[in-house]
Amino acid sequence: MKTDVDKLLKSHKNLTHSIEVKVVSHVQREDGEWIINTLMLEDVSAPFKYKRKKRYQNLKGQRVNLTYYPTTENVAGFDIEVMNVVRVKVA
Repeated sequence: MKTDVDKLLKSHKNLTHSIEVKVVSHVQREDGEWIINTLMLEDVSAPFKYKRKKRYQNLKGQRVNLTYYPTTENVAGFDIEVMNVVRVKVA
């Protein structure tokens, strides 16, 4: 039986799924009617971002399963790699 993650990964080739990664930082900030969540993971230098309508539980120190795809964002004239999270679940 295929899981939701398996279906997502099969239909979207750029998606990556990470299991039980440790969150070292979780910041939430408002952007209009959205809450932008930014996660930093242990041993990973790229930020992981996702949007929600409401605040999410603080994930700092927890292990999570993430489904995401890489993209670049221009910040102050520099292109930086950012991971856009499609699915986050506490492990």
